Amino acid sequence: MPEAPPQDPPALHVEGLDVMYGRALSALRSVSLTVPHGAVVALLGANGAGKTTLLRAVSGTLRLHRGTITAGRVRYGDTALDGRDPVAAVRAGVVQVPEGRRVFAGLTVEENLRAGGLGLGRRAPALVRESRDRVYGLFPVLAERSGQAAGLLSGGEQQMLAIGRALMAAPRLLLLDEPSLGLAPRMVFRIAEVIREINEQGTAVLLVEQNAGMALSLADQAHVLEVGEVRLSGPADELARTDAVRRLYLGESTDEPATGQGAA
Repeated sequence: MPEAPPQDPPALHVEGLDVMYGRALSALRSVSLTVPHGAVVALLGANGAGKTTLLRAVSGTLRLHRGTITAGRVRYGDTALDGRDPVAAVRAGVVQVPEGRRVFAGLTVEENLRAGGLGLGRRAPALVRESRDRVYGLFPVLAERSGQAAGLLSGGEQQMLAIGRALMAAPRLLLLDEPSLGLAPRMVFRIAEVIREINEQGTAVLLVEQNAGMALSLADQAHVLEVGEVRLSGPADELARTDAVRRLYLGESTDEPATGQGAA
């Protein structure tokens, strides 16, 4: 029998996406972007620009916030995600870490991780153990505190646990919503290191982050959202040199000309 042709690695494709909340609030308009297999893509923008809405549309949690996709498509590889629920996204390999470190405070670290692995099912105990070992390798402090209640962890440790719980589902694409929010600079640096390591292990990342300097240092590609629309897109290192990004997101003076321009 002839061998089946090799399949391209899965990538996230968002095409012409419109999202409404209720009947009046337009949150996204004609948003298109791609997250290639194994890449890190950053989303920049002010509060209310639509960054979290985009992640919700991809992860299937939009309906939980009374949002609706009114136009466009979301697909990961061959799997259509627009209009699907979070279970479908997780099964496709797409997992979101929401803003706010929403761990189960009354459960232990170990129990939180077990909850993250429930989507793997009873058929994959070896995969659950492998995922847990991966998490503890990335976050040794969680291994040390595996029996401690999650609510007693520091803010940075809770963020580590939130990321670790998502990794228990063995995602191929990880959606991170403001992972450095409210953390001390030392912990921000550690979270950035972990995101880079997760990506080097083969997981693609779509990163929403107010800390534009950190996001651009990690990303291959970046997009700037303004009032629900993509205003700038391009390689992250090129966008970091544009006047708009330097002034609005990096806090730099643009009195002197930048050395390059990103693609509009």
